Amino acid sequence: MNLIAKPDLQALLEGSPQWAVSIYLPTYRVGREVQQNSTRFKNLLQQAENTLDERGLRDRERQEALQPAQALLRDTSFWLQQSDGLALFVAPETFLYYRLPLDFEELAIVGQRFHLKPLLSMFGEGGRFYVLALSQSEVRLLQGTRYSVDVVDLENVPGSLDVALRFDDPESQLQYHTGTTDQRGRRPAAFHGHGVGGKEAQHKSNIKRFFDQVDAGLQDILSPEISLSQGAPLVLAGVDFLQDIYREANSYPHLLDRGISGNPDETSAAELHQRSWELLGPYFQQAQQEAENQYWDLSNTPLTSTALSEIVPAAHEGRVETLFVALGKQRWGHFDRQAYQVQLHRQKQAGDVDLLDEAALLTLLQGGVVYALEPEQVPGGEALAAVFRYSAPTRPSI
Repeated sequence: MNLIAKPDLQALLEGSPQWAVSIYLPTYRVGREVQQNSTRFKNLLQQAENTLDERGLRDRERQEALQPAQALLRDTSFWLQQSDGLALFVAPETFLYYRLPLDFEELAIVGQRFHLKPLLSMFGEGGRFYVLALSQSEVRLLQGTRYSVDVVDLENVPGSLDVALRFDDPESQLQYHTGTTDQRGRRPAAFHGHGVGGKEAQHKSNIKRFFDQVDAGLQDILSPEISLSQGAPLVLAGVDFLQDIYREANSYPHLLDRGISGNPDETSAAELHQRSWELLGPYFQQAQQEAENQYWDLSNTPLTSTALSEIVPAAHEGRVETLFVALGKQRWGHFDRQAYQVQLHRQKQAGDVDLLDEAALLTLLQGGVVYALEPEQVPGGEALAAVFRYSAPTRPSI
């Protein structure tokens, strides 16, 4: 699985290629339907190529730029290692793809920048979370959304207490030895206590050192979330005494106060996902309800709007505190910075962008909160609604 973080969105948004292709594809993980993945991707890629052809892009330019994406069609192993959705971005000197736990609608868009709104459910409030399943013999990190979950590859995280202490300082190597192998191939550690607290204190000390290493290794993955006030929450799964020790080692600011009790080693990712959502569902719903209440409380003031002509400029200024945006909708046009006006078109024209996409991404990247919702859930009945941090400044007439 490929993780995508806000810095990735920033880079994709700020890139200004001559043209940009964005492809979104729902993918099957298992079963006979897996064979459909590459076929449907081929069709979307052909749509993008046809659009580039219509725009006058030379055959050689088009073929060279799309060659990495075309090569995926012949990579059988690639299509056997999918998540729920594939997001792929191609432009001159750019080729990126992400396998994500999101069930995208099939989409191929060609524009002057990448189309990123389908990713908002990963970054909007309530869009994603992590589950850290801990025992002395296994560590798993899951990344989930409301509807799906994936296992995250852990490269710099020790997989067990045994592994963590094996390469620790020489003193710790003398403080435990490995017992006989159990039926699952695991070797329980036997500890030799000394000094105040004896065996129990030494055992806890070794576990704390193990969890210190786990926490340090997770920073490579979670670091993009650390400085964010609305970072993805992390749920602990493990027996209570291990959760208590890990909370002492934890440095991630978005760790949920409540966790999932019990040994998670025999618990599937799907079950951990379900139990996590039982904790997180009310948490996310409460936050969204409070945001909606704030919108309605301010609805008759200059601090709210449902008008693109007001919201897009505010997003460029960093004034949007909360944005509700409809998934599956597009509003084509562009923002004229000199005239400070939004140009809106019924049909997409050359140079247009999806203004809903632009408003949402600018809000997100400037510290605002975005709720990507079904159209009927957006307050005010329009495609987007905003709460502003402060009123629009008065601008001199031109």
